Amino acid sequence: MHTRTLALVGATGGAGTTRTAVELAALGARDGRDVAVVDAAFTTQGLSEYVSGRIGTDLTTLVTDETDASLSAAAYPIALGDGGAGGAGDDGDAPNRSGRADLIPSRAPFERVARAKTAEAARKLERRIDEAASAYDAVVVDAAPVGSNEAVAAVTTTDRTAAVFPATTHGRDALQRLRGRVADVGAGLDRSIAVARGADGGSDAEREDESESDADVLLPSTDPAVASAPTAATGSGSYARSVAAAFEDAFDATVGVEFEEPGFVDRLRS
Repeated sequence: MHTRTLALVGATGGAGTTRTAVELAALGARDGRDVAVVDAAFTTQGLSEYVSGRIGTDLTTLVTDETDASLSAAAYPIALGDGGAGGAGDDGDAPNRSGRADLIPSRAPFERVARAKTAEAARKLERRIDEAASAYDAVVVDAAPVGSNEAVAAVTTTDRTAAVFPATTHGRDALQRLRGRVADVGAGLDRSIAVARGADGGSDAEREDESESDADVLLPSTDPAVASAPTAATGSGSYARSVAAAFEDAFDATVGVEFEEPGFVDRLRS
Protein backbone atom coordinates (compact mmCIF):
# COMPACT_ATOMS: atom_id res chain seq x y z
CA MET A 1 0.00 0.00 0.00
CA HIS A 2 1.69 3.18 -1.21
CA THR A 3 -0.77 5.79 0.08
CA ARG A 4 -1.04 6.00 3.86
CA THR A 5 -3.06 9.18 4.49
CA LEU A 6 -6.23 10.20 2.65
CA ALA A 7 -8.27 13.39 3.02
CA LEU A 8 -11.95 12.87 2.26
CA VAL A 9 -13.53 16.22 1.41
CA GLY A 10 -17.24 16.71 0.98
CA ALA A 11 -18.16 18.67 -2.12
CA THR A 12 -21.41 19.65 -0.42
CA GLY A 13 -22.85 19.45 3.04
CA GLY A 14 -24.54 16.10 3.63
CA ALA A 15 -22.64 14.39 0.82
CA GLY A 16 -21.95 11.34 2.98
CA THR A 17 -18.29 12.10 3.69
CA THR A 18 -18.24 11.05 7.33
CA ARG A 19 -20.17 7.84 6.70
CA THR A 20 -17.82 7.00 3.83
CA ALA A 21 -14.79 7.59 6.07
CA VAL A 22 -16.18 5.26 8.73
CA GLU A 23 -16.96 2.57 6.16
CA LEU A 24 -13.48 2.77 4.63
CA ALA A 25 -11.95 2.33 8.09
CA ALA A 26 -14.18 -0.64 8.86
CA LEU A 27 -13.33 -2.28 5.53
CA GLY A 28 -9.62 -1.75 6.15
CA ALA A 29 -9.90 -3.34 9.59
CA ARG A 30 -11.86 -6.22 8.10
CA ASP A 31 -8.93 -6.75 5.76
CA GLY A 32 -6.47 -6.86 8.66
CA ARG A 33 -5.23 -3.27 8.72
CA ASP A 34 -5.14 -0.72 11.52
CA VAL A 35 -7.06 2.33 10.29
CA ALA A 36 -7.84 5.68 11.93
CA VAL A 37 -10.43 8.30 11.00
CA VAL A 38 -9.39 11.80 12.02
CA ASP A 39 -12.18 14.38 12.31
CA ALA A 40 -11.08 17.63 10.70
CA ALA A 41 -14.67 18.89 10.34
CA PHE A 42 -14.64 20.85 13.59
CA THR A 43 -17.87 22.73 12.93
CA THR A 44 -20.16 19.76 12.28
CA GLN A 45 -18.38 17.20 14.50
CA GLY A 46 -20.30 14.43 12.75
CA LEU A 47 -17.75 11.71 13.46
CA SER A 48 -18.60 11.87 17.16
CA GLU A 49 -22.01 10.36 16.38
CA TYR A 50 -20.32 7.09 15.46
CA VAL A 51 -18.58 6.78 18.83
CA SER A 52 -20.28 4.47 21.31
CA GLY A 53 -20.24 5.87 24.82
CA ARG A 54 -18.87 9.04 26.33
CA ILE A 55 -16.18 11.10 24.59
CA GLY A 56 -13.61 12.52 26.98
CA THR A 57 -10.52 13.83 25.24
CA ASP A 58 -11.21 14.78 21.63
CA LEU A 59 -9.11 16.01 18.71
CA THR A 60 -9.76 19.71 19.36
CA THR A 61 -8.31 19.22 22.85
CA LEU A 62 -5.16 17.76 21.34
CA VAL A 63 -4.58 20.81 19.14
CA THR A 64 -5.39 23.37 21.84
CA ASP A 65 -5.17 22.51 25.55
CA GLU A 66 -3.33 19.17 25.59
CA THR A 67 -0.80 19.44 22.80
CA ASP A 68 1.64 17.13 24.59
CA ALA A 69 -0.88 14.30 24.98
CA SER A 70 -0.64 11.19 22.82
CA LEU A 71 -3.01 10.80 19.89
CA SER A 72 -4.25 7.61 21.52
CA ALA A 73 -5.90 9.71 24.25
CA ALA A 74 -8.55 10.74 21.70
CA ALA A 75 -8.87 7.39 19.87
CA TYR A 76 -12.15 5.47 20.22
CA PRO A 77 -12.65 2.06 18.58
CA ILE A 78 -15.46 1.42 16.13
CA ALA A 79 -17.65 -1.49 17.17
CA LEU A 80 -17.09 -3.92 14.30
CA GLY A 81 -18.77 -7.10 15.46
CA ASP A 82 -22.21 -8.11 14.18
CA GLY A 83 -22.30 -5.29 11.65
CA GLY A 84 -20.95 -2.51 13.75
CA ALA A 85 -22.59 -0.01 16.03
CA GLY A 86 -26.16 -0.82 15.19
CA GLY A 87 -26.65 -4.40 14.10
CA ALA A 88 -25.89 -6.98 11.45
CA GLY A 89 -24.23 -6.21 8.15
CA ASP A 90 -26.00 -6.50 4.81
CA ASP A 91 -26.18 -10.28 4.41
CA GLY A 92 -22.64 -11.22 5.39
CA ASP A 93 -21.20 -13.20 8.26
CA ALA A 94 -18.59 -11.61 10.52
CA PRO A 95 -15.15 -12.31 9.00
CA ASN A 96 -11.96 -13.06 10.88
CA ARG A 97 -10.22 -9.73 11.48
CA SER A 98 -6.82 -8.86 12.85
CA GLY A 99 -7.03 -5.11 12.21
CA ARG A 100 -8.70 -2.33 14.15
CA ALA A 101 -10.57 0.85 13.28
CA ASP A 102 -10.29 3.87 15.57
CA LEU A 103 -12.17 7.15 15.44
CA ILE A 104 -10.45 10.35 16.54
CA PRO A 105 -13.47 12.64 16.82
CA SER A 106 -14.07 16.31 17.50
CA ARG A 107 -16.60 16.97 20.24
CA ALA A 108 -16.17 20.39 21.80
CA PRO A 109 -17.99 23.52 22.93
CA PHE A 110 -17.93 26.61 20.74
CA GLU A 111 -15.09 28.29 22.62
CA ARG A 112 -12.67 25.41 22.05
CA VAL A 113 -13.82 24.89 18.47
CA ALA A 114 -12.99 28.55 17.79
CA ARG A 115 -9.47 28.07 19.15
CA ALA A 116 -9.08 24.81 17.20
CA LYS A 117 -9.88 26.61 13.96
CA THR A 118 -6.94 29.03 14.14
CA ALA A 119 -3.91 28.83 11.87
CA GLU A 120 -1.72 27.83 14.82
CA ALA A 121 -4.03 24.95 15.71
CA ALA A 122 -4.07 23.87 12.04
CA ARG A 123 -0.30 23.44 12.17
CA LYS A 124 -0.74 21.24 15.21
CA LEU A 125 -3.40 19.28 13.34
CA GLU A 126 -0.88 18.63 10.59
CA ARG A 127 1.45 17.12 13.17
CA ARG A 128 -1.39 15.01 14.56
CA ILE A 129 -2.09 13.63 11.09
CA ASP A 130 1.58 12.74 10.74
CA GLU A 131 1.44 11.10 14.18
CA ALA A 132 -1.52 9.01 13.07
CA ALA A 133 0.36 7.97 9.93
CA SER A 134 3.14 6.55 12.10
CA ALA A 135 0.71 4.62 14.31
CA TYR A 136 -1.74 3.21 11.73
CA ASP A 137 -1.53 1.43 8.41
CA ALA A 138 -4.03 3.87 6.88
CA VAL A 139 -5.47 7.21 7.96
CA VAL A 140 -8.66 8.81 6.65
CA VAL A 141 -9.15 12.49 7.44
CA ASP A 142 -12.77 13.62 7.36
CA ALA A 143 -12.80 17.23 6.12
CA ALA A 144 -15.48 19.76 5.30
CA PRO A 145 -15.49 21.64 1.97
CA VAL A 146 -12.24 23.59 1.83
CA GLY A 147 -12.97 26.89 3.56
CA SER A 148 -11.31 26.61 6.96
CA ASN A 149 -7.81 26.26 8.37
CA GLU A 150 -8.39 22.68 9.44
CA ALA A 151 -9.70 21.66 6.01
CA VAL A 152 -6.69 23.28 4.32
CA ALA A 153 -4.40 21.41 6.72
CA ALA A 154 -6.11 18.16 5.77
CA VAL A 155 -5.72 18.50 2.01
CA THR A 156 -2.17 19.85 2.13
CA THR A 157 -0.81 17.32 4.63
CA THR A 158 -2.23 14.02 3.43
CA ASP A 159 -0.78 11.88 0.65
CA ARG A 160 -3.96 11.98 -1.39
CA THR A 161 -7.25 13.88 -1.48
CA ALA A 162 -10.58 12.42 -2.56
CA ALA A 163 -13.84 14.29 -3.04
CA VAL A 164 -17.13 12.81 -1.89
CA PHE A 165 -20.18 14.11 -3.71
CA PRO A 166 -23.81 13.14 -4.32
CA ALA A 167 -24.28 11.26 -7.57
CA THR A 168 -26.56 13.97 -8.91
CA THR A 169 -26.32 16.94 -11.26
CA HIS A 170 -26.00 19.23 -8.25
CA GLY A 171 -23.25 17.01 -6.86
CA ARG A 172 -21.28 17.09 -10.09
CA ASP A 173 -21.48 20.88 -10.17
CA ALA A 174 -20.29 21.04 -6.57
CA LEU A 175 -17.39 18.74 -7.43
CA GLN A 176 -16.14 21.18 -10.03
CA ARG A 177 -16.32 24.06 -7.54
CA LEU A 178 -14.41 21.97 -5.01
CA ARG A 179 -11.64 21.33 -7.53
CA GLY A 180 -11.13 25.06 -7.77
CA ARG A 181 -11.05 25.54 -4.00
CA VAL A 182 -8.51 22.78 -3.52
CA ALA A 183 -6.34 24.18 -6.31
CA ASP A 184 -6.46 27.60 -4.65
CA VAL A 185 -4.61 26.22 -1.60
CA GLY A 186 -1.98 24.49 -3.70
CA ALA A 187 -3.39 20.97 -3.57
CA GLY A 188 -5.34 18.80 -5.98
CA LEU A 189 -8.16 16.29 -6.06
CA ASP A 190 -6.70 12.87 -6.79
CA ARG A 191 -9.87 10.78 -6.57
CA SER A 192 -13.63 11.18 -6.42
CA ILE A 193 -16.30 9.04 -4.78
CA ALA A 194 -19.93 9.50 -5.75
CA VAL A 195 -22.62 8.51 -3.27
CA ALA A 196 -25.95 7.46 -4.71
CA ARG A 197 -29.08 8.84 -3.15
CA GLY A 198 -31.84 6.60 -1.85
CA ALA A 199 -35.40 6.66 -3.08
CA ASP A 200 -36.10 9.85 -1.12
CA GLY A 201 -32.70 11.44 -1.72
CA GLY A 202 -33.70 13.96 -4.39
CA SER A 203 -35.82 14.72 -7.41
CA ASP A 204 -35.93 12.56 -10.53
CA ALA A 205 -33.81 15.18 -12.31
CA GLU A 206 -31.17 14.94 -9.61
CA ARG A 207 -31.12 11.15 -9.55
CA GLU A 208 -30.84 10.67 -13.31
CA ASP A 209 -27.09 11.34 -13.19
CA GLU A 210 -26.30 8.43 -10.87
CA SER A 211 -25.36 5.97 -13.62
CA GLU A 212 -23.15 8.49 -15.44
CA SER A 213 -21.27 9.97 -12.51
CA ASP A 214 -17.79 11.41 -13.08
CA ALA A 215 -16.37 9.38 -10.22
CA ASP A 216 -13.64 6.82 -9.73
CA VAL A 217 -16.03 4.79 -7.56
CA LEU A 218 -19.79 4.97 -7.14
CA LEU A 219 -21.18 3.87 -3.77
CA PRO A 220 -24.75 2.59 -4.06
CA SER A 221 -27.36 3.89 -1.67
CA THR A 222 -27.51 2.37 1.80
CA ASP A 223 -29.35 2.98 5.04
CA PRO A 224 -28.03 6.42 6.08
CA ALA A 225 -28.75 5.94 9.79
CA VAL A 226 -25.70 6.14 12.05
CA ALA A 227 -26.89 3.00 13.79
CA SER A 228 -26.60 1.00 10.56
CA ALA A 229 -22.87 1.70 10.22
CA PRO A 230 -20.45 0.24 9.49
CA THR A 231 -22.01 -1.96 6.84
CA ALA A 232 -18.61 -2.77 5.35
CA ALA A 233 -17.43 -4.45 8.57
CA THR A 234 -19.39 -7.61 7.77
CA GLY A 235 -21.52 -7.08 4.66
CA SER A 236 -21.10 -8.84 1.35
CA GLY A 237 -23.69 -6.93 -0.66
CA SER A 238 -23.10 -4.29 -3.32
CA TYR A 239 -22.42 -1.50 -0.85
CA ALA A 240 -19.65 -3.36 1.00
CA ARG A 241 -18.10 -4.44 -2.28
CA SER A 242 -18.11 -0.84 -3.52
CA VAL A 243 -16.45 0.34 -0.31
CA ALA A 244 -13.76 -2.28 -0.93
CA ALA A 245 -13.28 -0.88 -4.43
CA ALA A 246 -13.02 2.63 -3.00
CA PHE A 247 -10.42 1.50 -0.44
CA GLU A 248 -8.34 -0.17 -3.13
CA ASP A 249 -8.53 2.87 -5.37
CA ALA A 250 -7.80 5.41 -2.64
CA PHE A 251 -4.89 3.62 -0.99
CA ASP A 252 -3.39 1.74 -3.97
CA ALA A 253 -4.11 -1.41 -1.99
CA THR A 254 -5.28 -4.92 -2.71
CA VAL A 255 -8.19 -5.97 -0.54
CA GLY A 256 -8.19 -9.66 0.31
CA VAL A 257 -11.77 -9.86 1.58
CA GLU A 258 -13.68 -12.57 -0.27
CA PHE A 259 -17.17 -11.58 -1.31
CA GLU A 260 -19.88 -13.82 -2.69
CA GLU A 261 -19.16 -12.79 -6.27
CA PRO A 262 -15.44 -13.30 -7.02
CA GLY A 263 -14.00 -10.59 -9.20
CA PHE A 264 -16.83 -8.15 -8.58
CA VAL A 265 -14.55 -5.51 -7.04
CA ASP A 266 -12.41 -5.50 -10.16
CA ARG A 267 -15.48 -5.20 -12.39
CA LEU A 268 -16.67 -2.16 -10.43
CA ARG A 269 -13.57 -0.28 -11.54
CA SER A 270 -13.65 -1.36 -15.18
